[in-house]
Amino acid sequence: MAALNQKSNDVSKIQLEKLSAPLGAKITGIDFSQPINDEIKKFLKKAWSDHLILIFKGQQHISQEQHIEATRVFGLPVPGASRSYFEAANVESNLLSQHQEIIMVTNMGPDGKPAKENASLGSGEVVWHSDNSYIEEPPIGSFLRSLVLPVDGGNTSFSNQYLAYETLPSDIKVKIAGLYTKQDASRNSAGKLRPGIKAPASLEEVPGPNHPLVRLHPVSKKPALYLGRRRVFPSQYIIGWNRKESEEMLDFLWEHATQDRFKYTHVWELGDMILWDNRCTMHYRDPINSDQLRVMHRTQMQREKPICA
Repeated sequence: MAALNQKSNDVSKIQLEKLSAPLGAKITGIDFSQPINDEIKKFLKKAWSDHLILIFKGQQHISQEQHIEATRVFGLPVPGASRSYFEAANVESNLLSQHQEIIMVTNMGPDGKPAKENASLGSGEVVWHSDNSYIEEPPIGSFLRSLVLPVDGGNTSFSNQYLAYETLPSDIKVKIAGLYTKQDASRNSAGKLRPGIKAPASLEEVPGPNHPLVRLHPVSKKPALYLGRRRVFPSQYIIGWNRKESEEMLDFLWEHATQDRFKYTHVWELGDMILWDNRCTMHYRDPINSDQLRVMHRTQMQREKPICA
């Protein structure tokens, strides 16, 4: 899609199209290479709160600095938590951007060519998760922009966790009220151990913070199921429950939360930017053909400690 080529942004030219899905809206009439005034910021922040994910088209022409400024509309840009693992382990990588606020999400190998595996997510499946749930104050949102796309694969799905919670059986809501889970920090979203981290051999060794299973959104004031991330055992577990009870409940909740009826799947086009709310959504990426390059830039914003609903 061609660049917008408009001289300035005007709220009267912005169009919002709600998706025929359980979440999401497409926004047109915005050019993130141009300034965003307070009226537009107010419009966009309300749209984000109402629809959970926003899709902006035709932004392939913007710079990294403009991507960071666009992020600032929704919250203070912050470095991705995964970067600290690379730096702590002194891992030299072409996956680290010149800007701390920009995270490279790519299947690029050390030689610049597509690869099945790399130091990050590689070309494989990226399972359902919430970004950076493995830190004490996860970012409230993420903003992903496409730069190079494969011919096939790499679609991203999003799931509405307000609806996931609302549709739980009443007895399950009672059982999980006030509960916390350990959020596994040992492995990334592709299931790979992070640089410098030893694989846990027991639940007691699983690193990461404890976060509420049901999270209160501070803007909408609505509860959302907050599962975060779960990897190969030993991984996420419910604090204070025995292993059997914890595994059975988490199996049920994960199966429930990732149903198609809560989901929207995005087929990327060059220049697409998608903003999602980590507090009330999860997301998933299809595998990529490892012979084809995929390069995305992601920013994140405003770290915030989850509130127990």
